[in-house]
Formats: sequence, structure tokens, C-alpha cells
Amino acid sequence: MAIVLDHVSYIYEKDTEMAAFALKDICLTIPDGQFIGLIGHTGSGKSTLVQHLNGLLAPTGGHIYYNGKDIHENGFDKKELRSRVGLVFQYPEHQLFEVDVFTDVCFGPKNLGLSRKETELRAFQALRQVGFPEEYFYQSPFDLSGGQKRRVAIAGVLAMKPDVLVLDEPTAGLDPKGRDEILDRIAALKAETGITVVLVSHSMEDIAKYVDRIIVMNRGSVLFDDVPGEVFRHDAELEAVGLAAPQMTYIMRTLRQRGLAVNTDVTTLEEAEREILRVLAK
Repeated sequence: MAIVLDHVSYIYEKDTEMAAFALKDICLTIPDGQFIGLIGHTGSGKSTLVQHLNGLLAPTGGHIYYNGKDIHENGFDKKELRSRVGLVFQYPEHQLFEVDVFTDVCFGPKNLGLSRKETELRAFQALRQVGFPEEYFYQSPFDLSGGQKRRVAIAGVLAMKPDVLVLDEPTAGLDPKGRDEILDRIAALKAETGITVVLVSHSMEDIAKYVDRIIVMNRGSVLFDDVPGEVFRHDAELEAVGLAAPQMTYIMRTLRQRGLAVNTDVTTLEEAEREILRVLAK
């Protein structure tokens, strides 16, 4: 059930003097089961792009296909699409509105027409998947911390049992521990279920650690689309558009310049440790 973007463009304030391209001729395929990182500077088009994936925005040019069908054709079931392609916004409070956490997570499956028993089972499972403590199930979502709100927002989408999970800056504003906890949970869920994940992030370290493929956006266009090692070789180009390679990449290049014959394609701390030990063992 791949998502295909075929020459997609989007213009804000179309047909006005304020018209501006947010997306320009985007051609992408998001296949089943990939963990994709979507990166780019502020205003590069990341959030606009992900809002096209489940039809929240309609392109001003081009087509978007899900399971081989144009999602904007007459008769296409967008409600079904949004249950299959779940989007978690950057600000979780935009998705929380019920009197307590459990009721909030029940909202999505309930609106699929499921029985009360199935709805509650899905909500319970989803909250456990994101590591949300049971003692807070019946607390108001607005009394939670930022990290807890994000877990609830993610659980609300997971309770729909989507095929694709889209996360727009899910760790923004969190401390390192909270960030790692959420992303580790997502990675474990991906390994367990095979769900497709699209992660929007500014953190090169997070992207390098978790994803199989990186899409780099710049001024509404795709600058790079490749595996992490290949993308981060273009550190000069990334820096020119306000991004960077992970810190480990720069550290390994410095070590090589100083005579240690390490592989400079390393992007994570774990990879760096293994590579340094390998070289020293020689």
C-alpha cells in the first residue's frame, strides 16, 4: 500500500499577490515498511508535505496515490485513508480534547464504528505501546507534561491501527531522556509490527540513529533522497541549506585527518565505538 507523490506542487495563497510555492514538483514513493526521516530547515516544506500524505491538504498540481488510487478523486474514502495514514502533529495539544486520557485515545477507533469492547482494547494496547502509565489513564490530558501529551497523541493515532505513522517533530522541546524514550518506543513498534514510519525532525542524531532512508527538503523541493550514509556525505551542501551531518560524522573525519584510518561514513555513537575498536584492534 505504497504512497506515491507524482509531480506534487502546493501554492499557499494561490491566485493572490501573496502566492508562494511551499512544494515544487515533488516525486516520491513511500513503500511499505520503511522508516523514513524527513529533514529540512524551517520553511523547507516538511510539514506541508506530510499534511498531503493523508489528504489534509490537496495539491495545487500533481497527484497523490494510495494503494494505486488517487486520493483526491471523487468517491475516494478520505476517512478510511486517515485511519490508514495516521498523522501526529508537532503540538500534541492540537489533538487532545476529551475529559481524560483513555477517552481521548478511544475517540479514533470509536469513530470507526467498532464495538465498545474493541475500542477500549485498542486504546489500552496503544497506551501500553507508547509506555504511558496506567495510573494516569483517567487524568485530564491537559494536566500532563509535554512528553506525556506526545505519548497520548501518538497512542490516539496507533489505536486506529494505521499502516503508516507520520510524526511531525514528535520530540520537539523534550529533554534527551524523554526524546530517546519516545523514539525508542517508535523503533520498537516499527520492528514489532512492520508499520511504515515517517519521522520529521531537526535532529541529525535522531535521524541517523533510527531511519533507513532520508529525504532532505529545501525550499519546497527534494534536495537528497537516499540512505543516511550517502546523504551525510554531502555535509557541505547540507550546511549550505542550514543543516549538518551528525556530530559523530565530523568526529570520525577529524580522527581520520589525524591519522586514524576509520570509516568516515559513521553516523551514530554505537557505530563510532565499533569502528574505533576495530581500527585499534589492528
